[in-house]
Amino acid sequence: MSEFEINKTYAEINARIKAGEAVVVTAEEMIDIVKKDGPVEAARRVDVVTTGTFSTMCSSGAFFNFGQTTPTIKAQKVWINKVSAYAGLAAIDVYLGATEPTEDDPLNKIYPGEFRYGGGHIIEDLVAGKKVFLEAKAYPTDCYANQKCKKELTLADFPHALLCNPRNGYQNYNCAVNLSDKTVYTYMGTLKPKCRNANYCSAGQLSPLLNDPLYRTIGLGTRIFLGGGIGYVTWQGTQHNPGAPRGANGVPMRPSGTMMVQGDLKQMSADWLRGVSIQGYGCSLAVGLGVPIPILNEEMARFTGVSDDDIFTQVVDYGHDYTNGIARNYGEVSYAELKSGTIEVAGNKVPTAPLSSYVKAGEIAEILKKWICDGKFLLTEPVAQFPTVDFSFDEPV
Repeated sequence: MSEFEINKTYAEINARIKAGEAVVVTAEEMIDIVKKDGPVEAARRVDVVTTGTFSTMCSSGAFFNFGQTTPTIKAQKVWINKVSAYAGLAAIDVYLGATEPTEDDPLNKIYPGEFRYGGGHIIEDLVAGKKVFLEAKAYPTDCYANQKCKKELTLADFPHALLCNPRNGYQNYNCAVNLSDKTVYTYMGTLKPKCRNANYCSAGQLSPLLNDPLYRTIGLGTRIFLGGGIGYVTWQGTQHNPGAPRGANGVPMRPSGTMMVQGDLKQMSADWLRGVSIQGYGCSLAVGLGVPIPILNEEMARFTGVSDDDIFTQVVDYGHDYTNGIARNYGEVSYAELKSGTIEVAGNKVPTAPLSSYVKAGEIAEILKKWICDGKFLLTEPVAQFPTVDFSFDEPV
């Protein structure tokens, strides 16, 4: 007999979606429902909770097949708009990384570098319908005689284009400060000396993995909103670390789980894939990502009822500690505190700024909600779960 009073299956929830009867709410809306009615009644009433996040996600990129030439070519070196793509795959298959800059970028030789254009910007240009210039060089073989290729392409001209991101949707992340005496330029943005600002990067209560902290419903095969189209979780992301310390609600208090995701780039939109230039650090890609959480039981209702007051992260020094591998923090702060605009570090008031757009995260959750309510988006049950940890609530659900 199940430990839960409420038990639903994916098939039952999908049947309700097809019939137009499913109750779908965003993670933000679910907070008040759980608080008012409790997790059991919330699980009885709600079928799906939608989440969202929109932020820079460096571990992103795309596989392209750029089409054969006459005579045929086995590309050895490939550039798209002067950005190098990795060609060590097959004759005309390449992988373009979001953080790869143009070959003539001065990088940080002129400090801090501007990194005006790179792989992430190319991905945005393509989904926006713009043309790109591809150049390939090769050594000749008996079956691939061509040694060079130059052509203009739009996204529609590529026979295949697959967004494939090895690590997205980080489950919690550091709050970054700088305790050194000089300004530092990091992937967490520009940090002023002597702890004069603090940057953070998560949608908090809307973020996908913070609403399913133990990966009960997110795993191999989970259908998601990705870049404005439909994508899938294809395995745990790189740096997946389920063993990070967790609170009594199961939510990790440090960087923890990650997702590898992919989807057809030709479905996607420049509204949700944006090239990013980070001063003094590099270029990247901002990705819109949303995951539906099926409310299978009261445990999932309780998880999705988490609010910014219940989610904590660490204050970490990026001026010295981070780059020197020193595992040290300067306090814990909640996302409610971070979003208030000010936190306290070592007795001082420090202004905060998000690198993740909560407004855009909310838009993604609403879009996904509409897709499901309109019967255009069904849930998929994972065929394999992410590695996780043993956990039980201190009090029964």
